Parts: sequence; C-alpha cells; structure tokens
Amino acid sequence: MTRTGQVGTRTVIVEDHQLFAEALEIAMTMEGYDVRRLAAPDETVSVARLVSSVLRHQPRIVLLDLDLGGFGDGVRVINPIARAGANVVVVTAALDQARWGECVWHGARQVLPKTRPLNEILAVVRRLSQGLTVMDTDERERLLRAWHSQRLVLHRHRERLDRLTPRERQVLQGLVGGLRVREIADARVVSEATVRTQVKSILAKLEVSSQIAAVGMARSARWEPPKETTP
Repeated sequence: MTRTGQVGTRTVIVEDHQLFAEALEIAMTMEGYDVRRLAAPDETVSVARLVSSVLRHQPRIVLLDLDLGGFGDGVRVINPIARAGANVVVVTAALDQARWGECVWHGARQVLPKTRPLNEILAVVRRLSQGLTVMDTDERERLLRAWHSQRLVLHRHRERLDRLTPRERQVLQGLVGGLRVREIADARVVSEATVRTQVKSILAKLEVSSQIAAVGMARSARWEPPKETTP
C-alpha cells in the first residue's frame, strides 16, 4: 500500500553505484513512486547534457550522488536542476560538511550520507512529495557556515600559491606529481641544490614547514600550474 502524497510522484535517481541505485529504485517503486534511474554519466557527458537527461523526465524529486565516476563532481548539476523546479536530495558517501554546505548553497533541499538506512532516505523523499520541509534553519546555517569557512581558507591558500614564480610552480608541480627532488632536477636539467633552494622558497611563500604540507595545500586548493610552466 502506498502512502498519501507520494502516489505517482516522478523521481529520478542519478547514481553511479549500481547496487545502491537498484536498492533505492526498488524501495521507492514499492512505495508507489514513479522512478526513473539514469545510467551513470561518464567523462563524455557534459553538464548541460546530464541536466537535460534529468529534466526530460519532469521529476519532482531528484536523488543525486556527488561522486559520479568519470563525470566528476555532481554538485555542478544541482543549481540548474533546482532552478527548473525539482527538489534535489544529495545522497553521498562524502562526509565533508563544507561540501554538503556547497550543495545546499547551490539549491539542494537535503544532503544525506549513504550510511543512513534506506527508510530514512525514503522519509525525506516522502516529506518532499508532501510539500514539507526536510532541513531546519539551524542545520542549513551550520552547513553554509562550514562551506564559507572552507572557501575563505582556500582563498588564502590560492593567494599564497599565486606568489610562486614560474620555476617554483614547475617544482611544485613535480612534488604534487610524486617526484623527488633529484627527479625534478633531472627533468629540468638543473642541480639538486638549485631545486632544494626553490623548494625552500616554495615552503616560505606557502607558509608551511614541509613538502607534504605544500602538496596538501596545492591539492586542497585544486591548484594547477599554468600550461606554459609545465616541464
């Protein structure tokens, strides 16, 4: 027997974990939802194409994973889907609260970890199908604060990374790629002493005390050196 307020509610699932997607589809179909499950997008699928594929089904609710394999970060499709009038619920293995806050800022109605029981996920979908709220103000503000705080940190990191000279960027690129000082020196046809001096300068400009910390900062800031500085 289906519950009042959800009979025939059109729902789309965008999830690259097949077993999890199937479990969601079966559970929701049994509750009376009109479920459509999209094939996991790959690197050849554009944001516009994925959004179009979702909206073609005219869903009221969209269950969206964040980590969509070759396609990448699912957060990119939240805003256009939400602006089209669908309720986006992110169901993810990611536990980063700042990332959850980014989803909320882009228009997600709720973010749930995949570790939650299916009946809790269904409860959120049920409330949305009945036009009820699924996230209180305090939770929303907490997640948004986490995201804004992370953005400030990343902005400071990127400012420091921008201080690097072209040659220092080459060295950092090598470190990020897992190369040792000697290997970077060999690739650039310079002495190890030269590279070590540049590493010291990099650490000073980034205000960190180790190569590991420098690499961590670059990765967290999603830093990429200009193409012209690639060795």
